[in-house]
Amino acid sequence: MTKVLIVEDDNNIAQLLQLYLEKEGFETQIASDGGKGVEMFRSYQPDLVLLDLMLPVLDGWGVCKKIRETSKTPVIMLTAKGETTDKVSGLEMGADDYIVKPFEMKEVLARIHAVLRRYGGAEEANPKKLTFDKLTINMESYELLVDGKRVDTPPKEMELLFHLASSPNRVFTRNQLLDEVWGFDYFGDSRTVDVHIKRLREKLEGVSDQWSLKTVWGVGYKFELLTAN
Repeated sequence: MTKVLIVEDDNNIAQLLQLYLEKEGFETQIASDGGKGVEMFRSYQPDLVLLDLMLPVLDGWGVCKKIRETSKTPVIMLTAKGETTDKVSGLEMGADDYIVKPFEMKEVLARIHAVLRRYGGAEEANPKKLTFDKLTINMESYELLVDGKRVDTPPKEMELLFHLASSPNRVFTRNQLLDEVWGFDYFGDSRTVDVHIKRLREKLEGVSDQWSLKTVWGVGYKFELLTAN
């Protein structure tokens, strides 16, 4: 079972995170200040840390620094500060991702899965290549093979398709896709996602009955896998 350490001094937020994560099958522990966070990290040895920035005793920067002295365990920072400089500082300090409060639990769960996938991916034979029926997405060569033929595809379309197909049947909102594919410093419009999806659909429409790019009305998009590949 994947272990998550929640370092958060707001008891309501900590318990909410714990409730949702345990419902999703994670094992959790809570530390209510930075000092306890460092101690519990050493004793509990979690697979991932959800780390609040503004903490008593030792702030999130300090906790992250301590963790990075001895470990590469993934760290996702949670904070009310939304300025780009804070995001950059967090990522430079060694955090793997950054979520601004108030957040939706679905977003937190999606980010956790994405970060764990990145870390687990090193064990896979080729985490940069995904293969489905009549479809190969190769991010090492940035090649898209549709029904055995190479289809010219711009890099961002490739990244978007790879991101969706890495989590089959998981629904992503437009904002999540903007954030996770285009990056936190992209000040775009969610219609950008729609345009890229439309172009991908033109390349992929009707190729296979085992998968499809689906619109989930009012929410976002998913790569739907109808049959195990």
